[in-house]
Amino acid sequence: MSLADIIAREAALYLETHPKSVAEAARLKQHWLFGAPFHWMNDWASPSTLVAEDGEGAVLTDIDDNHYDDFCLGDTPGMFGHARPEIARAVAEQARRGATFMLPTREAAEVGALLAARFGLPFWQTTLSASDANRALIRWVRAVTRKPVIIVFDGCYHGMVEDCFVELRHGRTRSDSGLVGQALDITRTTRAVPFNDLGALEAALAQGDVAAVLAEPAMTNCGMILPEEGFHARLRALTRKAGALLIIDETHTLSSGPGGATKAWGLEPDALVIGKAIAGGYPAAVWGVSADLAEQIKAWSAGADASGPRSGRSGIGTTLAGNAMGIAAIGATLREIATPETYATMLEGAGYLVGGLRKMIAAHGLPWSVVHIGARAEIVFAPSPPRDAAAMRPALARTELNHALHLYLINRGILIAPFHMMMLVCPATTREQIDRLVAAVDSFAVEYIQESAS
Repeated sequence: MSLADIIAREAALYLETHPKSVAEAARLKQHWLFGAPFHWMNDWASPSTLVAEDGEGAVLTDIDDNHYDDFCLGDTPGMFGHARPEIARAVAEQARRGATFMLPTREAAEVGALLAARFGLPFWQTTLSASDANRALIRWVRAVTRKPVIIVFDGCYHGMVEDCFVELRHGRTRSDSGLVGQALDITRTTRAVPFNDLGALEAALAQGDVAAVLAEPAMTNCGMILPEEGFHARLRALTRKAGALLIIDETHTLSSGPGGATKAWGLEPDALVIGKAIAGGYPAAVWGVSADLAEQIKAWSAGADASGPRSGRSGIGTTLAGNAMGIAAIGATLREIATPETYATMLEGAGYLVGGLRKMIAAHGLPWSVVHIGARAEIVFAPSPPRDAAAMRPALARTELNHALHLYLINRGILIAPFHMMMLVCPATTREQIDRLVAAVDSFAVEYIQESAS
């Protein structure tokens, strides 16, 4: 049986076992562009949109009453588990008092102090998403440094930020094909360099026009790519030497520990972005800056230009940023959910998952590997973990294998991130759920090996 045959069989099984979702998907197409409230909801391997009913802990249930061990967790916003009562209580209590005021609430000062203590940067702002946070910081660093260029790593994704939609091809930065409707040439102000390539980074910085480097501690959107030993120390040294700022995007690597990879690895960014899970699944994100960068931002805002004194209105922000319910959700997450004990449980579970997957891969002699950071793991269709996006792309290009395994898992009651083979362990994830995931991948591997041998 070929991979195409496996996909056809599994698609038929899905349609048979999800009649209500199939019917609801037809209704969705009547008024939602792309057939869903957000088009990424169609990126799953299922032949028809899967419609959720509810989620609790590490289990999601669809409208056909199929139950799933959920290792996707909303692609990270649900990193601490679905339907956390702490978040429900905090948001509901604040909603009764008012959702948003364009004013801080009494809790705001405490949340700011919690962020500073947790992540090591003294000054913070809120947004509705990591996309907004990254976009705001890019604009601020360009303003205070008076330099136009941002460096990102090839294969990055920092949200819906136009400046980051670039890729590296044949040694040159070019606009990514996903940059829809952009009229400007982004490559004039953004450079891409290979992850882990310190020589290329140094050369890109040497031109003297770089405002900042924007980086994840480990790349997580072009497959998972880990930093090589000494990479972050040299990244920090090179940015300082070049007079460029360093922005660390912890949106996915928050799974590394209570203070993210920044605290776990002793990183020293000038600015930090945290989205997705910082409010326990409620839509909110934050960005923080060092005392020195805060002073530069305040000085810029208080300064003057050729047109006269600045009003302080930077044009960076949205009305709902910092809304009272978001602040309440962030506070509840930091105080009650994202505790050292929670992370200890998640990291132990992730270690158990990684061990099981690696044992299974070795037993079958598959040319696959497992990459691991914090509570997050990924199967890579390559015999050893790639060191940059160029090496990762051939593994990601195995779309038929990726599709077949994703759909196979859905039909066996298991959800992983739909974009590649990434899995996340939450504090509610049990060893029994992990065993089922490993067993399902093992069962698929047997069929895949038979297909490859035929």
